[in-house]
Amino acid sequence: MHNTGTTLKQRGIRLTKQRQILLDIIDKSGAHLDAEQLFRLAQKRDPKINRVTVYRTLKLLKEGGLVDELDLMHYAGDQHFYETRLKQEHAHVICMQCGRVEEYFGEPLRAMRQQIQESLGFEIQAVRTEVGGYCPHCQALRKQRKEGAAPAAESKAE
Repeated sequence: MHNTGTTLKQRGIRLTKQRQILLDIIDKSGAHLDAEQLFRLAQKRDPKINRVTVYRTLKLLKEGGLVDELDLMHYAGDQHFYETRLKQEHAHVICMQCGRVEEYFGEPLRAMRQQIQESLGFEIQAVRTEVGGYCPHCQALRKQRKEGAAPAAESKAE
């Protein structure tokens, strides 16, 4: 992982205590958090942090290329979620029923990036890949519902 302080300085962004708190929470949470969740967690660490500061800081960190803003297939509506850009490139795989998010790291993503660069001549700065579907648990639930609904539908037809 990169040194966040050095990265901020290189980008001309001063590392305040509140910015460091937000970056730490985003980087170490292991979850994709929205602004409100970040605000609540940051307030536990520093009660002086207010909601406006969190939103301004997220915008600054996003513009500075330190965090990515994700919509995660709009599972939660218009909400956005945040993660540090210091991670290895990956895809987000979202269950469209329960909202579970998995991260996929793999050679196909690097190969896709290289193919795009070579075939279209793009100098790629960021890649965000989202895949929507149903997790194993929700697949089983959907299957149960279909199997449970089928006999009732058949009995009505008779």
